[in-house]
Amino acid sequence: MRRRLPVSFAFAALALAAVSADDQGPQRPQVTQGPQWPMFRGTQAGAVADDPALPDTWSEKENIVWKVPIPGLGWSSPIVWDDHIFLTSAVSEGKEAPPAPGLYDEHDHIKAAGEQRWKVYDIEFKTGKVRWQRELQKGLPPLLRHVKNSYASETAVTDGERVYVYFGSLGLVAALNFKGTVIWTKDLGAYNTQVELGTGASPALYKDRLIIVHDNTKESNIVALDKRTGKEIWKTARDETGNWSTPFLWENDVRTEIVTTGTRRVRSYDLDGKLLWELRGMSELTIPSPFSKFGLVYISSGYPGGALRPVYAIRPGATGDISLKQGETSNAYVAWHQPLLGTYNTSALVYGNYYYTLLDRGFLLCHDARTGQQIYGRQRLSADTSGFTASPWAYNGKIFLLSEDGDTYVVQAGPEFKILGRNSLDQMPLATPAVLRGSLVMRTQSNLYRIAKQGRS
Repeated sequence: MRRRLPVSFAFAALALAAVSADDQGPQRPQVTQGPQWPMFRGTQAGAVADDPALPDTWSEKENIVWKVPIPGLGWSSPIVWDDHIFLTSAVSEGKEAPPAPGLYDEHDHIKAAGEQRWKVYDIEFKTGKVRWQRELQKGLPPLLRHVKNSYASETAVTDGERVYVYFGSLGLVAALNFKGTVIWTKDLGAYNTQVELGTGASPALYKDRLIIVHDNTKESNIVALDKRTGKEIWKTARDETGNWSTPFLWENDVRTEIVTTGTRRVRSYDLDGKLLWELRGMSELTIPSPFSKFGLVYISSGYPGGALRPVYAIRPGATGDISLKQGETSNAYVAWHQPLLGTYNTSALVYGNYYYTLLDRGFLLCHDARTGQQIYGRQRLSADTSGFTASPWAYNGKIFLLSEDGDTYVVQAGPEFKILGRNSLDQMPLATPAVLRGSLVMRTQSNLYRIAKQGRS
């Protein structure tokens, strides 16, 4: 049974939602300051346009424009629009056990040491100054979480007018303008995922709709909310028990689809929530997020030790059940399939013509992105790494791979594996950085960094 928060907290949330009409107008900045990073992994799933201003090397003493502490614990990734960096955190009134690098048993779940304050931060891109912080709710979390998860793991999304946040640990969705005013809130309900691992699937935005996959052990569904008001447009039930994968809005040559993963099915929906196609054959837990390149959508999952750790590359236009039959490696809509290539936490990267897989234990593999043919097999990054959770990114002919030890391995892109360097910070990171305007915006356990070449402001 879901534990309800005290009435005073629920009333506070309603009060935040009751803003004046003057606060509900567009808040778009007058001047757009170049490339934006409005969502988890950006708009190109970690593949960044070449820019000689982007740094290749950094450390605690090199190429740090600023470093600011972020209170609490949150593994949401930063997003950026103009001079605004948005991220979320859960600040505990108790002493929470600090996370440690490495792979854990999936049953290593814990309860909060004290009341949490769920907060949204707006950080100035140029200076690192906290422009504002907004507390959305306070109370004891209704759910447990895995020891490596947080109560603020979902990455926000923005359209340049408002920022939309989702705290799955509360079931709370909120829209705020760029001044920090809460425009609306919505309670989707907080329910356990399998073996009480906590939540992590980020919201997605498409035109006037905010899409949230809300998989759990009680009443799984995918829901579309009106981004202007928070009102439910549609909700479709799902036969799932948990999911940490962000839905993907796939604009292909045939139509626009909402592609979602799941333990029991990969499913794609139209913009009204009607099922288009589905695919069986995923691993026991699904965390990597779908993305697209070369007219294909890439799907993966890879629970360690599972018999299935698949990657699928799907063509547009599918209908019905497109699952592979026994012995098949492709069909009319599955362009290619690798049964043991999927990852546990990290999402894959397509850069140039290649599909890069970063395994959680520190191996990199490379395949042809169009055909699935192997270019090179497992290449170890380091014998002493604790593991990888952040997804890879790439620019200027280099692949960047951020470990839980704070080390970013720089690897030559292309058909030949070669480690070019290693850049180290002092704290554990799990969040995937934002990369834009000659800078990396990187979150660690307690800090937010802006990393750029010396002399950039």
